[in-house]
Amino acid sequence: MRLRIRDLREDADLTQKEIADYLECDQSLYSKYERGERVVPLEVIFKLAIYYKTSMDYLVGLTDQR
Repeated sequence: MRLRIRDLREDADLTQKEIADYLECDQSLYSKYERGERVVPLEVIFKLAIYYKTSMDYLVGLTDQR
Protein backbone atom coordinates (compact mmCIF):
# COMPACT_ATOMS: atom_id res chain seq x y z
CA MET A 1 0.00 0.00 0.00
CA ARG A 2 1.38 3.39 -0.97
CA LEU A 3 0.57 6.25 1.32
CA ARG A 4 0.11 9.72 -0.10
CA ILE A 5 1.88 11.51 2.73
CA ARG A 6 4.96 12.40 0.69
CA ASP A 7 2.91 13.80 -2.19
CA LEU A 8 0.82 15.93 0.15
CA ARG A 9 3.88 17.22 1.97
CA GLU A 10 5.66 18.13 -1.25
CA ASP A 11 2.51 19.76 -2.70
CA ALA A 12 2.40 21.96 0.41
CA ASP A 13 6.12 22.84 0.05
CA LEU A 14 6.88 21.47 3.51
CA THR A 15 9.96 19.67 4.77
CA GLN A 16 9.99 16.35 6.54
CA LYS A 17 11.29 18.20 9.61
CA GLU A 18 8.26 20.51 9.64
CA ILE A 19 5.85 17.58 9.54
CA ALA A 20 7.89 15.61 12.07
CA ASP A 21 7.73 18.61 14.42
CA TYR A 22 3.95 18.74 14.00
CA LEU A 23 3.75 15.01 14.77
CA GLU A 24 6.20 15.38 17.66
CA CYS A 25 8.51 12.71 16.27
CA ASP A 26 12.02 12.56 14.88
CA GLN A 27 12.56 13.49 11.22
CA SER A 28 14.28 10.16 10.56
CA LEU A 29 11.21 8.28 11.81
CA TYR A 30 8.92 10.35 9.61
CA SER A 31 11.23 9.68 6.65
CA LYS A 32 10.79 5.96 7.26
CA TYR A 33 7.01 6.40 7.20
CA GLU A 34 7.26 8.09 3.80
CA ARG A 35 9.54 5.39 2.40
CA GLY A 36 7.33 2.60 3.74
CA GLU A 37 10.03 1.27 6.03
CA ARG A 38 7.86 1.67 9.13
CA VAL A 39 4.15 1.13 9.61
CA VAL A 40 2.42 4.45 10.22
CA PRO A 41 0.39 4.28 13.45
CA LEU A 42 -3.31 5.06 13.18
CA GLU A 43 -2.97 8.13 15.40
CA VAL A 44 -0.33 9.55 13.02
CA ILE A 45 -2.57 8.99 10.00
CA PHE A 46 -5.38 10.69 11.91
CA LYS A 47 -3.22 13.73 12.75
CA LEU A 48 -2.01 14.00 9.14
CA ALA A 49 -5.58 13.83 7.82
CA ILE A 50 -6.49 16.75 10.08
CA TYR A 51 -3.36 18.67 9.11
CA TYR A 52 -3.92 18.26 5.37
CA LYS A 53 -7.71 18.62 5.70
CA THR A 54 -8.36 15.32 3.95
CA SER A 55 -9.71 11.91 4.85
CA MET A 56 -7.74 9.03 6.24
CA ASP A 57 -9.07 6.95 3.34
CA TYR A 58 -7.41 9.35 0.90
CA LEU A 59 -4.13 9.24 2.81
CA VAL A 60 -3.94 5.47 2.63
CA GLY A 61 -5.14 5.25 -0.98
CA LEU A 62 -8.61 3.76 -0.43
CA THR A 63 -10.20 6.62 -2.36
CA ASP A 64 -9.11 9.18 -4.89
CA GLN A 65 -11.52 11.79 -3.56
CA ARG A 66 -9.59 14.18 -1.41
